[in-house]
Amino acid sequence: MPGEHYEIVDERFRKLIHKNANIDLLWEGGRWCEGPAYLAAGKYLVWSDIPNDRVMRWDECSGAVSVFEQPCRNQNGHTVDLEGRLVACEHRGRQVSRIEHDGSLTILADRFEGKRFNSPNDVVVKSDGSIWFTDPSYGIDSEYEGDQSPSEIGSRNVYRIAPDGAVTCVVTDMVQPNGLGFSPDESLLYVADTGQTHKPDHTPRIRSYPVTGDRLGEGADLIVSKTAGLFDGFRVDTGGNIWTSARDGVHCYDADGTLLGKILIDEVVANVVFGGRKKNRLFICATTTLRSIYVNAIGVAR
Repeated sequence: MPGEHYEIVDERFRKLIHKNANIDLLWEGGRWCEGPAYLAAGKYLVWSDIPNDRVMRWDECSGAVSVFEQPCRNQNGHTVDLEGRLVACEHRGRQVSRIEHDGSLTILADRFEGKRFNSPNDVVVKSDGSIWFTDPSYGIDSEYEGDQSPSEIGSRNVYRIAPDGAVTCVVTDMVQPNGLGFSPDESLLYVADTGQTHKPDHTPRIRSYPVTGDRLGEGADLIVSKTAGLFDGFRVDTGGNIWTSARDGVHCYDADGTLLGKILIDEVVANVVFGGRKKNRLFICATTTLRSIYVNAIGVAR
């Protein structure tokens, strides 16, 4: 029933939800659903089913679901750039690519200092047109989500692609950098670290880095939790609240790191995105399903 899938931790969360809003099951049948992106011009959503090496497409007008691309080089995270083009992180391709308006594919970056990336994971675009992405090792750790291979870079970092195509390394202090996003005014970059998958004693966290132009200052832990599983992908609303994936659903945090509440899901959630005409519909990639729910918040649009 409506309302039963919320957990109110802080009274401020009540203003961010509609207690009578149900969670809609839009599709089921994936293996590990990830990387949702909403393309407003076409009124559709795409997301990755990584082990099945396909990108799926959900049509907002008809509700129909179809295969958008297969094989897709085990794509993971997606975003939409300032011109409405789809940008993708590819595990097997070990690159960040973009689909142009004419349907052709452009490789934006596949190496740093001559060495191939591990497996680009998640990606965001800043208002200056620069593209920021994480590069953990999940796509090269096994044959399940990419091609097993040793790391050429030898570390797991966050990178920035400048509008002119130059690539710089901006974060080096994480075990497995994963989801990322900017604060509404772009003064902060948030990055999730899912390093517990490789170091059991590593506590799941989201770190905050001050942004100055094309550089980041020293990071600090914003959210640390030993009970929520891993923080994977997340999005930020116009009020600065962080809506993040977790083991038991979607958690909403204030910009100061305070847990406000949860949208409870019966599968591990991997990623979320705001979409719809008003950007107030939260699309949720759980393990095998795509779901959505209307919230009283609006996703940040660049």
